[in-house]
Amino acid sequence: MSKWADLHIHTFYSDSTSSPQEVIQQAIDQGLSCIAIADHDTVDGIAPTIEAAKEFGIEVIPAIELSAELNGKDIHILAYLFDYQNEELNRQLEIMQNARIQRMEQMIDKLKQLGFGNISLEEVCGLVHSKAVGRPHLALVLKQKGYVTSLQEAFDRFLADGAAAYVPKFKQTPQEAIELIKKYGGVTVLAHPMVTGVDELIAQFAKWGLGGLEAFYPNTPAKLSEFYCNLASKHQMVVTGGSDAHGAAKKHTFVGRVKIPYDLVEKLKQSVPTHA
Repeated sequence: MSKWADLHIHTFYSDSTSSPQEVIQQAIDQGLSCIAIADHDTVDGIAPTIEAAKEFGIEVIPAIELSAELNGKDIHILAYLFDYQNEELNRQLEIMQNARIQRMEQMIDKLKQLGFGNISLEEVCGLVHSKAVGRPHLALVLKQKGYVTSLQEAFDRFLADGAAAYVPKFKQTPQEAIELIKKYGGVTVLAHPMVTGVDELIAQFAKWGLGGLEAFYPNTPAKLSEFYCNLASKHQMVVTGGSDAHGAAKKHTFVGRVKIPYDLVEKLKQSVPTHA
């Protein structure tokens, strides 16, 4: 019997609407044997999901999606199989999370200057079960208060890069993100390269220690996935794939929308540095 995995799933510990229990139920419904919880800049959702999965025999791989930037472009680095309980790592992640809260305060202040004065930091942070608050949470509050009719309008008018209430995020380079995870024994993977559009930088990322490419992703044609598989092979990298599920926050995808064969999970495990 074939085993399938989805290695890119978010919970309500970052910007998804789904609890760990709901994620596990969705994984069961989709016939998945293995999932990875890859919340943004936090590992808080991993342990609760592992606990929720125990009675169902679903394997939960620890992961994270780290925000990075290079030459003004957002680049997300997925990391797998690192020591997510390491205290030093969690102190580093807390710095990122505190920067997220400071950024949110600044965006709310900008909105107040634009005449939208009844938004509080507490109500925005109340939408997330960790300190990994982000723009989607603020967009939801704007929608709930009737200032916009959709989350997309919130981004277009106020929150997108260059919009009226935009504030830049915590600055970390891809190299710094890769080195952070290498320090704690994990494997790094470039998230959704077909969306990010930095193919010309992948060779440099490989020199920094990037271990893989997310070749399988929603709405990606087979030929494009094949291109990234070949590119990964050229640089002696593994390939991964996942749905990038965010619950109801992303209507175009869901847990199990992208399924990869379990042999790719085994190759990912084999790529973990031997000194880890």
